[in-house]
Amino acid sequence: MADSEYPIDDLDRQIIHALQRDARHTSASEIAESLDVSARTVRNRISNLEEADVIRGYDVDVDYEAAGYQLHTLIVCTAPIHEREEITQRALDVDGVVAIREVMTGADNVHVEVVGVDGNDLSRIGRDLNDIGLEVVDEDLIRNEYTRPFHQFSTESDVDDK
Repeated sequence: MADSEYPIDDLDRQIIHALQRDARHTSASEIAESLDVSARTVRNRISNLEEADVIRGYDVDVDYEAAGYQLHTLIVCTAPIHEREEITQRALDVDGVVAIREVMTGADNVHVEVVGVDGNDLSRIGRDLNDIGLEVVDEDLIRNEYTRPFHQFSTESDVDDK
């Protein structure tokens, strides 16, 4: 992870916004054309943003239900503040865990996104999380999740797009 803030400019922001909208189906050439710069410039900027950990990866949006995993669940947990980061890293190794969010303050300071085929899967995941030091506080089935690109990375002309 980067040690300090990487200074991004308007071109970087616009490239990030284009990638957030649809990285899979957007080429450097298409981004370059829309921003009136060369494709090489876009590729170099993306590479620099990746090296600086501004762009940390490209995620796949999976419909878990369509893939046969009926239970897409958010498990809200509590971890001791001084151990939270270490525990959350270990939680990534629990079979069925797909994402973890650390929350800065409060008792419900770790949100674990998991998938499973049945209640037995969820029970096992809950036990495994408990065994590594997370206290399960609540479980919520996720029906749908919607995302969008961060508005500060766009230009005013493309705010209404998509």
